[in-house]
Amino acid sequence: MKLSQYYIPTLKEAPKDADIISAKLMLRAGLIRKTASGIYEWLPLGIRILKKVENIIREELDAAGCCEVWLPVVQPQELWEKSTRWTYYGKELLRFKDRKGAGFCLAPTAEEVMTNLVMKDINSYKQLPLCLYQFGTKFRDEIRPRFGVMRAREFYMKDAYSFCADEKSAAQWYQRLYDAYMRIFTRFGFKFKPVEADTGNIGGNFSHEFMVLAQTGENEISVCPKCGYTANTEKTEIEAPAPANPKPEDLLPAQEVSTPDAKTIDEVAAFLKQPAEQFIKMLVYKADGKAVIVLMRGNDELNEIKLKKLLNATELEKAEPDFYEQTTGSPLGFAGPCGLKQRNADIKIYADNHIKTIVNGIAGANKKDTHLKNVNLGRDFQPDVFADLKLAAKGDRCPRCSAEFDFMRGIEVGHTFKLGTKYSLSMGANFLDENQQSKPMIMGCYGIGVSRVIAAAIEQSHDENGIIWPAPLSPFDVELIALDTQGEVRQKADEIYNALRAEGISVLYDERDERPGVKFKDADLIGIPHRIVIGKKLLPEGKLEYKARTAQKAEFWPIEGIEGRIKTLLGK
Repeated sequence: MKLSQYYIPTLKEAPKDADIISAKLMLRAGLIRKTASGIYEWLPLGIRILKKVENIIREELDAAGCCEVWLPVVQPQELWEKSTRWTYYGKELLRFKDRKGAGFCLAPTAEEVMTNLVMKDINSYKQLPLCLYQFGTKFRDEIRPRFGVMRAREFYMKDAYSFCADEKSAAQWYQRLYDAYMRIFTRFGFKFKPVEADTGNIGGNFSHEFMVLAQTGENEISVCPKCGYTANTEKTEIEAPAPANPKPEDLLPAQEVSTPDAKTIDEVAAFLKQPAEQFIKMLVYKADGKAVIVLMRGNDELNEIKLKKLLNATELEKAEPDFYEQTTGSPLGFAGPCGLKQRNADIKIYADNHIKTIVNGIAGANKKDTHLKNVNLGRDFQPDVFADLKLAAKGDRCPRCSAEFDFMRGIEVGHTFKLGTKYSLSMGANFLDENQQSKPMIMGCYGIGVSRVIAAAIEQSHDENGIIWPAPLSPFDVELIALDTQGEVRQKADEIYNALRAEGISVLYDERDERPGVKFKDADLIGIPHRIVIGKKLLPEGKLEYKARTAQKAEFWPIEGIEGRIKTLLGK
């Protein structure tokens, strides 16, 4: 492709609202343009990369025995009501009515419509197992779109769904798709890890996220260096610490202390000159509209996903100030667990396991500008339930082997779920088994964010000059630059361009009438792995300049046989 005929509107500077490196470089390199908040246009260069990602995924899923379909992005309300997600999915689901008043939504995912498709035609165990997949546009009305295409409202993804007759077959298909994902992300050229994860709005009882490792990743991953247990920190199970076992004489009498204008843990810790882990932090939440009290160590963060699962709650939200004060009977920032049951007998108190490690702790005294020192479990307060409620952090230990976790950052690009019968039961997707008994199909769900893969590739592989594409995702195999647009240099560059293309090598040919510096800057920005430069200086010697995108210096190669040498370099 000749660059003068190709639409690649590069930018010297990224727009001010581009908030991460992939968003900045995708805009500057002419892959995308912004239409509205969280909505992007994909330009020719970006489309080429999307199609490369798509083709690799398609090849591996077809090889795994999956079949491709094409599903509508506009889906009827009645299907979502059958699955019970019409209201449960929340405000991210963009709902609307057609001219006849019928309700529809823009698909954020495809469980309902795929299940509905299969249940129309599959009615016998002899037709199972089956796995269908599609590539399609999705829309989630994110409250705060950010990070370019990484967390956009409209995005392009692949989603697959397996339908099986029994648990054994369902487990086999989950493993088959898991293995296919391992091959897919390896073929992309990624450094990645599969990690155990929360199932979120999709549902089911087990899932893995596939994380591209990058320092800029929005997700933190817990990794056990001993047994290999790996999970998103939102999912990470934590070994319960050994509880403190103080002697009675070690328990000091409770003592009120004045803490004027100090509400937060950090403020009170600084005022009293005590470490945050000595504090008992009391949080108030609404679980399906009912008040819940949670106790955490001052230096620990509550994992809301763990709490929501423990409570089996549909909705969980932090209490607003008025509800907080009504529930605790105390001013905001000064509530503590002592005497709480006497003030509110109906309230249920949940505590993280690490609360058991605190001796002579510090908590709110249930009075304005006052805290209570020497608060002790059992003597001064008693939670109803202890549980693992903590977001994993440095110092926490693996529940399987007790080794201390390591942490790294990652970007989620794929997610696999064991759905079980969540959708087949609610929607009536049944089949007749060998005994002619009606049973619900057992499902799995497998997604890859195709547009997100591209942003993740850039986050993992770039430098100060631009993108560094892994070869399998690069929009072109080679960039060819002619430093002169006429005469012998142009003639020789044209010959090399045609010779490379004849060997099946894709070439971006920069024959524009631009200064060399402009061409080199654009080449580094776009990030194609191999660059060939034809200029007056080397041409009389029958040589050209070759530079790998990751190399510090260029090399000088003979022009003769260049197509064979490049072909060997590309492994073609």
